[in-house]
Amino acid sequence: MNALAPQRVARSVCPHDCPSACALDVDVLDARTIGRVRGAKDDPYTAGVICEKVARYAERIHHPHRLTQPLRCIGKKGEGRFEPISWDAALDEIARRFLEIEATDGPEAIWPYFYAGTMGHVQRDGIERLRNARGYALQYDTICTGTAWPGYIAGTGLLTGPNPEEIADADVVVIWGTNAVVTQVNVMTHAIRARKERGAKIVAIDIYRTSTMEQADMALLVRPGTDGALALAVMHVLLRDGLADRAYLAKQTDFSPAFEAHVMGRTPEWAAETTGLTVAEIEAFAHLVGRNPKSFFRLGYGFTRQRNGATAMHAALSVPTLIGAWQHKGGGAFHSNSGAWKLDKSLITGPQLKQGNARELDMSEIGKVLTGDVAALRGGGPVKALFIQNTNPVNVAPDQELTRAGFAREDLFCVVHEQFLTDTARYADIVLPATMFLEHNDYYTRGGHNRILFGPKIVEAPGEARSNFAVVNELLQRLGTVDDPALGLTDREMVEETWRRSGLGELDAIEAKGFVTRGPAEDDAHFRKGFAWPDGKFRFAPDWDGVARKKGYNWVCDPAEMPRFADHWDVTERVDATTPFRLATSPARAFLNSSFAETAGSRKRHPAPNLLIHPDDAAALGVVEGAEVTVGNHRGEVRLKAQVFDGMHRGVVIAEGIHPNAAHSGGKGINTLIGSDPVRPFGGVGFHDAAVWVTAS
Repeated sequence: MNALAPQRVARSVCPHDCPSACALDVDVLDARTIGRVRGAKDDPYTAGVICEKVARYAERIHHPHRLTQPLRCIGKKGEGRFEPISWDAALDEIARRFLEIEATDGPEAIWPYFYAGTMGHVQRDGIERLRNARGYALQYDTICTGTAWPGYIAGTGLLTGPNPEEIADADVVVIWGTNAVVTQVNVMTHAIRARKERGAKIVAIDIYRTSTMEQADMALLVRPGTDGALALAVMHVLLRDGLADRAYLAKQTDFSPAFEAHVMGRTPEWAAETTGLTVAEIEAFAHLVGRNPKSFFRLGYGFTRQRNGATAMHAALSVPTLIGAWQHKGGGAFHSNSGAWKLDKSLITGPQLKQGNARELDMSEIGKVLTGDVAALRGGGPVKALFIQNTNPVNVAPDQELTRAGFAREDLFCVVHEQFLTDTARYADIVLPATMFLEHNDYYTRGGHNRILFGPKIVEAPGEARSNFAVVNELLQRLGTVDDPALGLTDREMVEETWRRSGLGELDAIEAKGFVTRGPAEDDAHFRKGFAWPDGKFRFAPDWDGVARKKGYNWVCDPAEMPRFADHWDVTERVDATTPFRLATSPARAFLNSSFAETAGSRKRHPAPNLLIHPDDAAALGVVEGAEVTVGNHRGEVRLKAQVFDGMHRGVVIAEGIHPNAAHSGGKGINTLIGSDPVRPFGGVGFHDAAVWVTAS
């Protein structure tokens, strides 16, 4: 198909869960077919560069295994045996079952469940209208941001930062805890530009030798869960060697003699023993940023997926603050702009429709919820129905044994609206075929940048696939909701009206350009007028209660347990003689969570689930390259192929990517080994924090 000349080139936006939200140019071959997908060269952030998986999107949108008609389960849950049914039959059955459950068990027994399968606001967040209009159980969103965002807000008071295009103006670019080459390639575009044009140095900090580390001028290889120790030791050196900006600290932060004394107790020698770095490496990094305050710290999610992730983020964020990096264009820190959009999404999410005060269930504890854990159910009765859009919990959620057991319940009515027959869809009673991003209208915000982009419908969907927006509207009508003004709108009209209410301007004019800028002004992004706390000061002594109030977070621990100052908090899952290895489940280059695992190009790059293991550990276990190994802990066992790799510390093993469960010998996916115990202080998952044993299978 790609050999055909395109009828036109259409502008779109990547919908997947990556902070870049790349602007795309898509070759449209005919009304139902696309060809090549490229990064838009005229978008300043995308700058013509996109990841390999989205460049091959024709493989995904035209995949022969796409769902194209509604299905009803005719076998045992999990078997994947279905028969086709009509849309009317499917929607009528869903509405009938939901109304029955509302009448017998109450609306809180129904749980709409979703996440970031699409980052489009209309198609992703419209499920909240269903929840609000019917009084269904709420969802506490913890699975991705629950550890990272609180740590950042603890320092700055607001989830924003300098425009990432300023990376090109930096003298030092610090890429901390994210494999940008794999997960947000545009960070590397601007970092490499800074090196070429300014001679900037690139520093990469991670737990194994990633593609990003291989491109860095300084690569710091730390043990998992020790990033806070590195940050404290760097601050120690900055204070010891006179490289801290004390005038800035006095004016813009809560820096105190008590905090200084605390930092001076965290020596490079102490941190070297903890992190696995040398004293020389720690001091060299401290001197590099201390002598170059125009340092841009790009702080990722990876190093926060530990049980001390929130405090690690806060500690790392404190380093650029100590040198006054925020003052300079090309300096400061950035994690996400998700706190800066100020959009009126009430038409999309329907807060005015809200019925009662439903219980809020933690999405990360879905296994516990579905298997009747009293605490996880928040004092209520069992969940009797799930309506799932945009996510694949039977593959991506922690505590997979519990999760699968919950989905296998015969008394659980499960509806899955999806593009493929995922591990989760195989457990559904009703499966509905979903559109992809080029087949509907939506808009997208960039967590990793400061623009809002429109993604129009440019091709027709295959078969009978319908959008999330359409399905939610049809369900609401069948359930008897009549007072929702969104029911009479198209998805394009929803975008148009949301933008008008949010003061963005008219859609037609913005569509011609492709985006509208909505990030904070430069002075605000650098907090030059003060940080977003009442006194305008950056917090080295975090106010965790204040963070909870700002974001509506729920405490999962005693606040007194939290460290007083920015610190290394030693609360990661303990390795011992029984489980002597620390496992991290890091992203793979050609997968994105469980997306793209079905495409030929991605499967060619990642043909089987592998476990990276240090040569000395492999030799001690009698494991050779390519041999099957079993990895386990008290949660279960998983089988993978050994890949002997010397790019990490001994005692660390890495499983890259979330392969389908069936790709593993034994049928159990990697998240079998990951716990769902809520990460302090407000919940989340320690995906890179599991103690395991490894044996030759």
